[in-house]
Amino acid sequence: MQLSIFGSSGFIGSNFLKIYPKHMPIKRESLEPKTNDILYFISTVDNYNIFDDITKDVKVNLELLCKVLENCKSKKITFNFISSWFVYGINCKQPINESHRCNPTGFYSITKKCAEDLLISFCKTFEVNYRIIRICNVLGNGDKRASAKKNALTWMINSLKENKPINLYDGGEVYRDYLHVKDVCNAINLICIKGNKNEIYNVGSGSPTKLKYMIDLACDYTNSKSKINYIEPPIFHKNVQSKDFWMENKKIKDLGFKQTISIEETIRELCS
Repeated sequence: MQLSIFGSSGFIGSNFLKIYPKHMPIKRESLEPKTNDILYFISTVDNYNIFDDITKDVKVNLELLCKVLENCKSKKITFNFISSWFVYGINCKQPINESHRCNPTGFYSITKKCAEDLLISFCKTFEVNYRIIRICNVLGNGDKRASAKKNALTWMINSLKENKPINLYDGGEVYRDYLHVKDVCNAINLICIKGNKNEIYNVGSGSPTKLKYMIDLACDYTNSKSKINYIEPPIFHKNVQSKDFWMENKKIKDLGFKQTISIEETIRELCS
């Protein structure tokens, strides 16, 4: 199997291609797969685009996807679509499995769920196959787009390394599901090879990790003198993403997935 990879220049896509170089990156201007097996990473990355460009999530997450699907009508494809834990929305019972009802509330998360639904409808209409892969928070060196809005933990660790102050919401008592990008790529590869077609898969560690624990580790590893400010999250933040979130990962474990890089090793790497 050779995958046509859309979005190979992003953080996860570029790491996937580095680990599995036999696959074929597709240039954004082409939007046409070269093989019948597709791995699709193209996406915006957070819920904050609404403040700068209210149409960006629709253009990237929906319009681009539809252009690619237009080029798939005559092909017997299997479309592996990278989605996000954000589609589950807020006020979820933890841990979340794949059958949990989705209730997205931000522009990013709503368009990601809409993209899933459009893809499923397309595949049923043209009698082809899909897999939807919902990933957790992804960590690792090389995320050039890390910021206070996207991959905030990496951004905060970079600030700690420079002894700059950081802000922690809710006293750092926030629990999330994290995996190193290499483990995420390995899980995606397993799903593309062994996963049942026309199913949804969570990719996560299966365990919650407290934000303050990771910040304390980073402070120790870097000997940071940064001031840590504990503040209340803005209303927008509360409205678009869960305070605490982690995934059940039984389905990928049944495929043979094993986490190989611990959160402690990951934080140490980010601090180096």
